[in-house]
Amino acid sequence: MIKECQTIIVETPKRDLLEIEKSLITTYKKELFKPFVKTINEYDLIAPGDKIAVGISGGKDSLVLAKLFQELQKHNKIPFEVVFLSMDPGFRDVNRELLETNCKYLNIDLEIRNSQIFEVVGKIAKQNPCYMCARMRRGFLYNAAKELGCNKLALGHHFDDVIETTLLNMFYGGQFKTMVPKIQSDNFEGIELIRPMMQVKERDIIRWIKYSGIQSMNCGCTVVAEKTSSKRREIKELIESLRKIHPDIDQSIYTSATNVNLDAILGYNKNNEKIHFNQMYKEREKKI
Repeated sequence: MIKECQTIIVETPKRDLLEIEKSLITTYKKELFKPFVKTINEYDLIAPGDKIAVGISGGKDSLVLAKLFQELQKHNKIPFEVVFLSMDPGFRDVNRELLETNCKYLNIDLEIRNSQIFEVVGKIAKQNPCYMCARMRRGFLYNAAKELGCNKLALGHHFDDVIETTLLNMFYGGQFKTMVPKIQSDNFEGIELIRPMMQVKERDIIRWIKYSGIQSMNCGCTVVAEKTSSKRREIKELIESLRKIHPDIDQSIYTSATNVNLDAILGYNKNNEKIHFNQMYKEREKKI
């Protein structure tokens, strides 16, 4: 049986809800609300009439995402609906209770769907449980979002997730591939995945959680053995060490994905077809 994520223990007493909500547009506006809104506007993530399922795992990222969406509805002129959706993959009672207690305190009206994903993954993917668990959880959320009449599913991936994924793909996948702000589901027609926190940095999410006094679950990829998340931890530590030499290294990694020079690469993939450098070179010669 796979063990669920452990919890982050926060010693700061819980602040009043109104104070927590106000901080998103005062103390933490620059670090949280502004980049959240910037990402939505830059990549057209929300349109009038959208019904968005916001995935709530119980971790710090999804709790911040939920409160940011609530704040956006107060100030945004675009009419859209939000449903806060959570999947219980087989939590122990203490973690299920923590999820429900946090959402009740934060005034997040939560829709919880039960599953046995931990049990299933523990049987079929003991060697690589995190990958299989993530895929199954994503599919479950897509399906639940569609049942609720939603056309979009919002997840709490942040800036650090983006740059770590970029380097993981380069170092261990042999490809330049990053997270994107939105993507249509291949298996669930009419559902689009969006990532509104792509420009929100993890350190600022942690600061806000500590400020609020909320105890959240740690939903990183550490569900069974340390080996399952060693590569991501390795990349995280590498980036941290590089920051000591180049403080803006993380921003440079992120920007590289927005500034790919197609005249200076050895090849690329398009529609599952690999385009070789020679083919690209011949195309350039035709234009001269």
